[in-house]
Amino acid sequence: MPQSPAHTPKPPPRTPQPPIGAPQPPARTPKPPAQPPPRQGPRQPPRPYPRPQGRTTLPTVTADALVVADFGPRRRVPDPGRRTPGPRRRTTAPGRPPRGPNPYRRLFAVPGTRAFTVGSLIARLPMGMFSVSAVIMIAGTRGSYALAGAVAATGLAATAVVAPWTARLVDRYGQARIAVPATALAALGSLALLLCVRYEAPDWTLFAAYAATATTPNTGGMSRARWAHVLKGDPARLHTANSFEQAADELSFMLGPVLAAFLCGAFFPEAGTLVGVVLLLTGVLAFAARRSTEPPAQGRTAPRAPSPVRAPGIPPLLVGFLATGAVFGSMEVVTIAYADAQGHRAAAGVVLGLQAAGSCAAGLLYGALPAGPAERRHPWALAAMAVLMWLPLLAASLTGSLVVLAGALLMAGMATAPAMVTAMTLVQRRTPEGRLNEGMTLAVTGLLGGIACGSAAGGWVAEHVSTTAGYGVPVTAAVTALLISLATARPAVR
Repeated sequence: MPQSPAHTPKPPPRTPQPPIGAPQPPARTPKPPAQPPPRQGPRQPPRPYPRPQGRTTLPTVTADALVVADFGPRRRVPDPGRRTPGPRRRTTAPGRPPRGPNPYRRLFAVPGTRAFTVGSLIARLPMGMFSVSAVIMIAGTRGSYALAGAVAATGLAATAVVAPWTARLVDRYGQARIAVPATALAALGSLALLLCVRYEAPDWTLFAAYAATATTPNTGGMSRARWAHVLKGDPARLHTANSFEQAADELSFMLGPVLAAFLCGAFFPEAGTLVGVVLLLTGVLAFAARRSTEPPAQGRTAPRAPSPVRAPGIPPLLVGFLATGAVFGSMEVVTIAYADAQGHRAAAGVVLGLQAAGSCAAGLLYGALPAGPAERRHPWALAAMAVLMWLPLLAASLTGSLVVLAGALLMAGMATAPAMVTAMTLVQRRTPEGRLNEGMTLAVTGLLGGIACGSAAGGWVAEHVSTTAGYGVPVTAAVTALLISLATARPAVR
């Protein structure tokens, strides 16, 4: 039996060698051992999307799921570890002041200012009513615009003489102690004029009765004195306050005739005077009742500063106020006469109201602008007033339309407020300390004196020449004010 060969292990299979000359395959590099994953802290949940209130969602059911669609805006919660850029800063162009809140809102944020301002506005409205009411009342019953203008001029001239003495007493004893009894005496004078006209008293009684109204206190000057006391050390807000007060004066002197002409034309000739007396008493009582903002009285033993009349630069300003007042006085009387000649006496109030709107808007806009040197702005404002006063004369002479005249008066009124604001600012700067109320009253006195002269001159020209030629009186007065300012100009004080 043949023997089987012994068992031997099989050799490993041989790797086939590539032929000679063939490219060799790249050598395999061993894989590095796997590194353990880095240790991490507790897993953070994904940052959620905040869901603001009022977000709109819409649920929808599919075959095997409920889907909620969110249509609101998405905003990620900022990562505490990531620095986010802040809001961009708004830069201001060089040379331009930064934008701030409304200057008038800042002005009336001072405690107590709104209360005395309301009383002052009510008390100042009759200042523009009394002269027009007297003209309409006297001309309607006596049939003479010359007599009506002369009576109005007499009352305003008497006020120009008595008002500085009243203001001096106010500085010495306080506003509330002097203003209330002085207002009561003025109200009695207005009622006496009404009775004399109503019962056909002699002409001289009209002059005497209207002269008794001279004790009317200067509410605008007292209000400016309160602003100067409350805003001491704040020139920016004081500039805004002066502009607001001048706009209020413009509104009372221009809007008052509207109310007076409406009352006298719609009801009876004495209605304007009666309503003016009631408003004057109510406003002064409300103004005097606010004692927290009242400047302290100087007292009889306090050292007195020199009179404002002798202060440098004040006399030329007072003469300028005289010419500027002639613009207002002549414009009122001539406009009433022109509307009457056109057969629309009741429309005179509306026409004068447009002039009031332009003047008041320009005054408020001027107060919102940054304060500048009043010495430079004053001549320019007077020049603009002198140019724009030609518009009513041209409208009356070329068109003869009351509507066109109303538009011309609207444009002309826009120049009066800046002229008055700059003039009052100069008076406030040049008045000696402790005599501010008297200095402001002297300025208003010059203005009232000019209104008296303008009323008389305008009434005479309207009656003896023509109502159209009467508009030449305010043009002449405005040019005169400009020449006075240019002849007495002083270097600007910054």
